[in-house]
Amino acid sequence: MKKIAIIGGGISGLYFANILNSEKNFEYKIFEKKNNFNFQDGYGIQLSVNSIKLLNNIGFKNLPASEVSFPSKVNFIQANNSKKICDIDLTQFNDPLNRYTTLKRSTLLEFLFKNVPENQIKFNSNITKIEKANGFRITLDENTHEEFDYLIIADGIFSKTKSLILNDITNPKYNFNVALRGKLRGDYGSDISIYMASNSHYVIYPINQNNEYNFVAIIKKKLSSDELRNYNLFKSNEFLSSLRSSLQKTSQISFGHLSELKSFPVYVSSKFPSLNEQNIYLSGDALFTFPPSFAQGASQSIETANDILKSILNGSTEYYQKRIENISSINDKSKFNHFSFHLSNPLSVFIRNNILKFLSKNKTFLENYLGKIYRT
Repeated sequence: MKKIAIIGGGISGLYFANILNSEKNFEYKIFEKKNNFNFQDGYGIQLSVNSIKLLNNIGFKNLPASEVSFPSKVNFIQANNSKKICDIDLTQFNDPLNRYTTLKRSTLLEFLFKNVPENQIKFNSNITKIEKANGFRITLDENTHEEFDYLIIADGIFSKTKSLILNDITNPKYNFNVALRGKLRGDYGSDISIYMASNSHYVIYPINQNNEYNFVAIIKKKLSSDELRNYNLFKSNEFLSSLRSSLQKTSQISFGHLSELKSFPVYVSSKFPSLNEQNIYLSGDALFTFPPSFAQGASQSIETANDILKSILNGSTEYYQKRIENISSINDKSKFNHFSFHLSNPLSVFIRNNILKFLSKNKTFLENYLGKIYRT
């Protein structure tokens, strides 16, 4: 019986635990630094067909329909005049059993958590040392030790575990943008809408069938090192109000209906970490974090975890090569989307909008730009 340590109880770690449940030759334990999970968090995520297919294999399709939404289009809108530029049909990437889906992040976490036996997750975990011998010896701060054959590192962009095992630590970089997230009340339709403005964009989409909507804005903002270290800044009402006030107003959205606002600086990876150790796998944001302008963070966390298990079962050494190729493509697209969504020069905006109108209906382009990612 092989033992697997999963560091981090986010989407990637919990999904990996779920797919291990059917593998009788492995046992696992999740180490989570928090003392519990918040299943009341109302913020949304988007899941493309690549991850929905994997989730449906473990019973996700049995969730009540009221807890998810199935947008059929992405609308591109000019924020300053509320005019729709074009839309992309998402249904062309669906299949009869798997559809592009939006929902609360907490809904997905709760679904994944319910399938993990209570004795196989340890909350309040503080790993202080990892030693490599025949396997891995993990030391916790209460000076207890546990030994494992495999190590799955999925504890986020600022992974502490990476610093314990890697000599070459590549820290994420602030990309001069701040994210503003919140819940939006009202009726904004069943699709995803992207509002493009000067040096910012914001996205609205339903997270269930109860007229609850996720709102997320990405706003260009220079911050000093001291400001980035000041966590209270991002929670202050003054800072949150200044971010909301900086958004290009549109007649289609009532910003007064925003609630549960939170903000955070956007960090991205600059390169992949150097890892040549066998039986150690990085997943999710611990492996690589790209700009949030392609809505693939959650889907890639799931897909990566699935590839890790296949690599373990097959004894393959090609896991990182495949992941790097896929994630590099998504990273390039994310950076390009971010650039094009934030254009401010009127001529550049005019050219972008006309190109968007053409490309949004070009089947060949859409299959290469989206289809190869969504259906990987």
